[in-house]
Amino acid sequence: MIDRRYHLHLLARAAALASLLELGAGLGGCAGLGDSFASGAFVDPAKYNLYDCKQLETERKALAARTAELQGLIDKAETGAAGSVVGELAYRNDYISARASAKLAEENWQRSKCVASAPVVATPVAPTPPKSARKRSSSAID
Repeated sequence: MIDRRYHLHLLARAAALASLLELGAGLGGCAGLGDSFASGAFVDPAKYNLYDCKQLETERKALAARTAELQGLIDKAETGAAGSVVGELAYRNDYISARASAKLAEENWQRSKCVASAPVVATPVAPTPPKSARKRSSSAID
């Protein structure tokens, strides 16, 4: 009788382990869907239709920064215990949405034939001497 209970216990543990492995494989499979056909469901296709080039440029930069931030958070989460599951549950939907929005903004950028604006370069201004130095120099001339 003891032998039978032991075997049932082993079968229950094996079934639980198999269920966990199946769940892990399922979550891993969902992670691969992000940049494929399912990502289009996360954004409105007409979202950027009325944006001009300046607005698209700003949006593209913001989306690139957000995507990089989310990728960093996912990578950081993966370093911890059960990190891949935490990363998937906490950040993956936002990451997929940001990537899909970035792709849509890029498509509208290309369709509108926009050109990136040149970065603003600050021109150096000559420093003005302090008031005390200006007074001394003017009195020396007189």
